[in-house]
Amino acid sequence: MISIDKYDFKGKRAIIRVDFNVPVDAEGNVTDDTRIRAAAPTIKKVLAEGGAVILMSHMGRPKKNPDMKYTLEQIIPAVEKNLGVKVQFAGDCMGEKAAEMCKNIQPGEVVLLENLRFYAEEEGKPRGLAEDATKEEKDAAKKALKEGPQKEFVKKLASYADCYINDAFGTAHRKHASTYLIAKHFPNDKMFGYLMEKEVKAISEVMEQPQRPFCAIIGGSKVSSKIGVIKALLDKCDSIIIGGGMTYTFAGARGGEVGKSICEPDMFPVALDILKTAEEKGVKLVMSPDALICDQFSEEANTQEASVMSIPAEWEGVDIASQGKAAFREHILGCKTILWNGPVGVFEINKFSTGSKVVADAIAEATKHGAFSLIGGGDSVACINKFGLGDEVSYISTGGGALLEYIEFGDLPGVAAIRD
Repeated sequence: MISIDKYDFKGKRAIIRVDFNVPVDAEGNVTDDTRIRAAAPTIKKVLAEGGAVILMSHMGRPKKNPDMKYTLEQIIPAVEKNLGVKVQFAGDCMGEKAAEMCKNIQPGEVVLLENLRFYAEEEGKPRGLAEDATKEEKDAAKKALKEGPQKEFVKKLASYADCYINDAFGTAHRKHASTYLIAKHFPNDKMFGYLMEKEVKAISEVMEQPQRPFCAIIGGSKVSSKIGVIKALLDKCDSIIIGGGMTYTFAGARGGEVGKSICEPDMFPVALDILKTAEEKGVKLVMSPDALICDQFSEEANTQEASVMSIPAEWEGVDIASQGKAAFREHILGCKTILWNGPVGVFEINKFSTGSKVVADAIAEATKHGAFSLIGGGDSVACINKFGLGDEVSYISTGGGALLEYIEFGDLPGVAAIRD
């Protein structure tokens, strides 16, 4: 596999898949340029070495072509600010203007294509089907799109450049035209950008060569959304801390009364199976014996602590309580590799965020003493940043869904496409 540091970009046109799916306000101003800043080193590397850059990205989930609410033209000022160069806007991805701009681009110049998802070919999802279309009709339309228009779409994008760089880890779990299929057109000229390189290295360090003990902290509201990840981690970890709303499904499965807490009774057999499998594999499952419970979902709520096995009928669990905080902290401080995906409480409400704060503080302290810590998933990242500890952990992943799928399946389409 080619390294971006060993590739000669002089006189080359590089088409780079970035993740510029950034939030914008009503006036089209970018309100958080984190993803643009994250991609800047790769883009600057190509430009500094005498190459030209063609940027492609998606934004949002447009249902029509075009939906100007999601045009990438509005983010150009933020991109120019971070790159320090003028950015030319192609206006589309497939038209004559885009083709001409990419053909004539000069070293040191940057062209930004329009939102890839303005084209059904990007995701391979046909549009315009009748609402009452049958499954057979939908499958036939998808097959026709992939066998014809999508192939031409990919071929056209690839024709714009001499080499391909994927620097969009957050979309690497998608088998889309710009993240997977296009790589096949560059058998000898494809590589990871710096961001992708760092992401893959960080996850590999956790999943393939972890220092022991290795603990995963898995939060979130539903067991159903984390089954695959938890089962995969049972083969990798020495222990798993389970928090968040999943706590009450596990408590309910063991016969507990969880009041109005979020709970999935249909997942009780799965929860019991996870408990059994963990015991068989010698993996310690750490769960809080107590919970902070409230009588309403707001900062004005009355709160008290209760056993997770006996929460009153009109109350709900929203965070770990005193015993859980102590147990989680002690366990985290004894680990050498820590993966955190999902807060252990409703951290968005300050009154319910103290448990997640304890977890974040413990991870930062363990990192300070030599542990490797990887934070992944939108809520976990928001949580660690809320407490001002982003600089005190080893690595913060830019991909939530991508990180979880990497853990569950051991690879991602966008990563495999570069390695192949």
